Amino acid sequence: MTSSASIATKTVGVLALQGDFREHREMLEAMGHRAREIRKPAELDGLDALIIPGGESTTIARLILSNGFLEPLRDFCRSGRPTWGTCAGAILLARQVDRLDRPGIEAMNIAVRRNAFGRQLESFEADLAIEGLDGPPFRAIFIRAPLIERVDPPARAIARLDDGTIVAARQGNLLATAFHPELTSDTRLHAFFLTIGEPPGSPK
Repeated sequence: MTSSASIATKTVGVLALQGDFREHREMLEAMGHRAREIRKPAELDGLDALIIPGGESTTIARLILSNGFLEPLRDFCRSGRPTWGTCAGAILLARQVDRLDRPGIEAMNIAVRRNAFGRQLESFEADLAIEGLDGPPFRAIFIRAPLIERVDPPARAIARLDDGTIVAARQGNLLATAFHPELTSDTRLHAFFLTIGEPPGSPK
């Protein structure tokens, strides 16, 4: 079973241009890791892993471009270090996205539809069986969540709703979730994320 106690202390960056980066930082710190809020591309140096948080995907995409982050983030994804996009972050990692008016990071072979479950008043929670997590189902919180419409190799689906809708995918060292694990008290997914790094040059 993956647990925070079994993971050596890591230095984890949380992209802090917009969105709920604080909640990820606080969870990582509670797990005993060093968490850094990342606002400049040079701050990616020295990180063991990176989280791209939920927020407004078009705003984050614009700020990535205006702050010179696009190629450094793409390089980070190719480096083999764990990289995780939650909600808006998952949108930005996808190679194909509907109605995103500027390029994202485009590192994962997934297609994502934005706000697929409706607006904020239609947010919901669901119990998920997630590949790689032992123990009880993970209680996931969906807020204006995207939908992972397609997963192409080498990416694969690792969690689905009861109706088969894909809500989490993995591609080597890359992880995308349509929900917000940082808004729960369950640290298992953060702990799992920190184990998925791959050596540079590994097949993605």
